[in-house]
Amino acid sequence: MAQSLELLLIQFLMPDNDARRQAEEQIKRLAKDPQVVPALVQHLRTAKTPNVRQLAAVLLRKKITGHWAKLPPHVKQLVKQSLIESITMEHSPPVRRASANVVSIVAKYAVPAGEWSDLLPFLFECSQSPQEDHREVALILFSSLTETIGSTFRPHFAQLQALLLKCLQDETSNRVRVAALKAVGSFLEFTNDGAEVVKFREFIPSILNVSRQCLAAGEEDVAIIAFEIFDELIESPAPLLGDSVKSIVQFSLEVSSSQNLESNTRHQAIQIISWLAKYKANSLKKHKLVTPILQVMCPLLAESSNVDEDDDDLAPDRAAAEVIDTMALNLSKHVFPLVFEFASVSSQNVNPKFREASVTALGVVSEGCAELLKGKLEPVLQIVLGALRDPEQMVRGAASFALGQFAEHLQPEIISHYASVLPCILKALEDVSDEVKEKSYYALAAFCEDMGMEILPFLDPLMGKLLAALQSSSRNLQETCMSAIGSVAAAAEQAFIPYAERVLELMKIFMVLTSDEDLRARARATELVGIVAMSVGRTRIEPILPAFVEAAISGFGLEFSELREYTHGFFSNVAEIMDDGFVKYLPHVVPLAFSSCNLDDGSAVDIDESDDENVNGFGEVSSDDEAHDEPRVRNISIRTGVLDEKAAATQALGLFAQHTKSSFAPYLEESLKILVRHSGYFHEDVRLQAIIALKHILAAAHAIFQCQNDGSMKAKEVLDTVMNIYIKTMNEDDDKEVVAQACTSIDDIIKDYGYMSLEPYMSQLVDATLTLLREESACQQLEDGSDIDDDDDTEHDEILMDAVSDLLPAFAKLMGSNFAPIFAKLFEPLMKFAKVSRPPQDRTMVVACLAEVAQDMGAPIASYIDRLMPLVLKELASSSATNRRNAAFCAGELAKNGGESTLKYPFSSTCPQPLLSSLVSMFWNVFSLCSADFWRLFFCHYFRTMINIRSH
Repeated sequence: MAQSLELLLIQFLMPDNDARRQAEEQIKRLAKDPQVVPALVQHLRTAKTPNVRQLAAVLLRKKITGHWAKLPPHVKQLVKQSLIESITMEHSPPVRRASANVVSIVAKYAVPAGEWSDLLPFLFECSQSPQEDHREVALILFSSLTETIGSTFRPHFAQLQALLLKCLQDETSNRVRVAALKAVGSFLEFTNDGAEVVKFREFIPSILNVSRQCLAAGEEDVAIIAFEIFDELIESPAPLLGDSVKSIVQFSLEVSSSQNLESNTRHQAIQIISWLAKYKANSLKKHKLVTPILQVMCPLLAESSNVDEDDDDLAPDRAAAEVIDTMALNLSKHVFPLVFEFASVSSQNVNPKFREASVTALGVVSEGCAELLKGKLEPVLQIVLGALRDPEQMVRGAASFALGQFAEHLQPEIISHYASVLPCILKALEDVSDEVKEKSYYALAAFCEDMGMEILPFLDPLMGKLLAALQSSSRNLQETCMSAIGSVAAAAEQAFIPYAERVLELMKIFMVLTSDEDLRARARATELVGIVAMSVGRTRIEPILPAFVEAAISGFGLEFSELREYTHGFFSNVAEIMDDGFVKYLPHVVPLAFSSCNLDDGSAVDIDESDDENVNGFGEVSSDDEAHDEPRVRNISIRTGVLDEKAAATQALGLFAQHTKSSFAPYLEESLKILVRHSGYFHEDVRLQAIIALKHILAAAHAIFQCQNDGSMKAKEVLDTVMNIYIKTMNEDDDKEVVAQACTSIDDIIKDYGYMSLEPYMSQLVDATLTLLREESACQQLEDGSDIDDDDDTEHDEILMDAVSDLLPAFAKLMGSNFAPIFAKLFEPLMKFAKVSRPPQDRTMVVACLAEVAQDMGAPIASYIDRLMPLVLKELASSSATNRRNAAFCAGELAKNGGESTLKYPFSSTCPQPLLSSLVSMFWNVFSLCSADFWRLFFCHYFRTMINIRSH
């Protein structure tokens, strides 16, 4: 075999394609015989040309897995010995690397079986050899072996770390330093032990040094490995970076702002800043890095992109926008002043790219800095509306984008500016640029959605423009136009009826499109029909509904995830409007929801097979079934379309159950299984919809089981399942919105089912609530070692804490005065949110919570009067009308239930601001903000309490 194989190897390397093909077929045939292994080993060591030796190594790597177990011991020994000799004596670097790859595969089987005990000692010896080649190949092997026999290294981990650090600092060989950098990346990916990972912190200066050298030498692909290492360190929960975060940020900013580097390299650097902002925000704040980061990122928004459209995500301006967005979400108080200053100055710049960057920056921070933006809406809108009139298309488009973001995130304050904003958007709809038009439709859609009846004066001109555009524009514009019509319909409600017939007729045209390029428009049309149905009501939509339902169902056969997502939304809207009339559609639509919920996630795995074999075309030889290699997984991504579809289908199941109740019985068991599974899903959007839907499934279960003999037991089983998931979510879920929804759902269940049903869960519910009030749950954890004071910034989510604080009144209503011992446990953690250092919305949250607790707990609130009245008095003088209203309500409930202890507050000379004088002052100041009934009830409570007490 050896002689014929040698000829075939030479033939395979010939330029003649027919000769190559014939050789490949013959090699495949010979490779099925275990004797191919010693034959390939012989050619690896003795072939005259490096190409043949390399090809022999490549084939050996591909075939040895299937044959290793069948080889006799002496052949196994020959293979190991020959590989060691090739690594140490071979002069060709590609052959050495190919041999090292074979070692990695053989070691996977030989080392665990105790057949290669001298491999690790050899590698340690080799890594300290005076020969550069030996040190390099040893590091390459250490790197690749982590993927096959990584656990074998554990006893030698300290020795390995010392070796890697030494090689990173190798003074004589750049090749060794680069190999060490790659090995560090491999070991860090493999290592899960926190204590071991922390030791890599001392590597950071050397990693930065090697990376800078690689960039200077033009080896950007190697320098990128440093960013991959930093990525691993940042995402680790351990406090790995320490003071080195400053060096990492400085290096990343240098790379980010260097226009001489490849877009991918710069993108990796910008991404590191983004990860730091997401996972280590407090470290950025502690080391005063927010300002230097924004001083680089904001100007990057104005950088002209030379990136191909296909690689648009790598463009520095888009990556910088992502960083600014992430920083705004996590460090809003520190970000907004700098961004606002940049926007104010750049809006006057003669360079249109800077004027574009000005409004882009404001739009990007509108979610994270919403409260701060609301306080500066006048000057901010002046910048953005001015940009909407800019002579440059790019600036007008960015302004439309910013207005859409404002409409989405600055509610309700932004709506009060509709008189100045809406005419500007209407004018932008006539822009000469389709891009500006498209973004203006987006702004219009976002703006109109929450306008309510204030949209009525604009309704006719709006619909005139939108209907005209819908019939004459490109597909992209038609899609955004349909989205805008949906928002108008949702805002106008019954006032939309005169336009509904025309819109629905047009949607029939879109809902039968089947070309791939038209399916997104079909999806938007399907969504819009559901929204219009909600606006016009059941009576008008029911007679024409079957045709639309049929068209929607037929769309599932077109294999387009976004269309399926929007179709589930359509069915959800129809279920809501039709209520029990939706029952007849259940057999057709529920299986579709099940199908989407059970879809594969569509994980896309990026495999690194960048061996020398592929570079030289050797990979073709291995296209048979015997290739058992396990290539390195470099990256994993998920098809987001499938996630959105799953979330929509999950939501639909809950709404179907809610509106069809006992008729949902045939689908209850399978739906519950899916929702239980989705409550622990890896993506928060799907978990959120599952948490919402579980409450509806519970209600349907009670309706279904109430007439069955063993119904109470079955209903209790469903309640057990749902409550256990909710309590687990409160404690363990890392997403604040999901936890908030679990709390809200528990609040609703308490109201619906009463104390006897909920009593078995009260202890766990109270413990989970206490953990959330202490900000100690999984979703409230900051990074370790951040050294940030509790009162520094309000890192909790307002929505989350509102939902948590609503549980206390729910418990009080459930238990009455028996809630007193539990309230005693929760009181101090709740009062933390009433500190002066907390924002006004926190303090009013506490006051409103206390008022409702006092209302239902009754007399036991008296023991807290001296702690609560000073807070209530301060809130009565608040500049916020909401805070004053809640304080007045609380004062009334405390007066009603607080007994004699409340008497001293109206008349006590020691009280700096007596209660009654505060209330009288407030009454005149904010009478218009509260109904007469509200004030009558308050003063009745207050004076009745005083009279009752004095009569005793």
